[in-house]
Amino acid sequence: MKFTSSGKEGINQRIVIEALLFVSEKPLFIEQIRCVLNDLDSTGIRMILEDLKAEYLNSNRAMRIIEIAGGFQMVTASQLSAYLKKFYQKTPERLSRPTLETLSIIAYKQPITRMEIENIRGVDVSGIMKSLINRGLLRIAGRKKVPGRPFVYATTRQFLEYFGLRSLDGLPKMEEFVNKAQAK
Repeated sequence: MKFTSSGKEGINQRIVIEALLFVSEKPLFIEQIRCVLNDLDSTGIRMILEDLKAEYLNSNRAMRIIEIAGGFQMVTASQLSAYLKKFYQKTPERLSRPTLETLSIIAYKQPITRMEIENIRGVDVSGIMKSLINRGLLRIAGRKKVPGRPFVYATTRQFLEYFGLRSLDGLPKMEEFVNKAQAK
């Protein structure tokens, strides 16, 4: 598939998009690309992204282009993870079990108040909530329309990035957790 050149330099739009993906540390959104390539519409940008995505996959390169958190990002192929872990030998910052439990409740029941989370967990979660907000995995999504108007919490795009999800639809179904718990 051929794409036109952009600007006075005659740079191919496809190459510009590939360069943007390469330098971006976070998922790149179509609107961000449109700001750079004014003469290309969203459909054209998506076509180029899908073409690049297929090319990287079919040519068995070390890099892949994936759609994540509503944007596109260049990542290394998953089969190379063992080599990269060995190279970096850095343990990723892990979330504690109580933090994961709290985050799971929020992810599945959002928007939800701190009191509702505490009723489910049976413990105070204010410290965990503060930590999750500081990490950017959680946000205040508004206030509940009940007396006292408590804050309601929801996950963020950074949550999707952290867990490698395209959207919340990518979360495992609750039935899977129940079945695994009952099997133990």
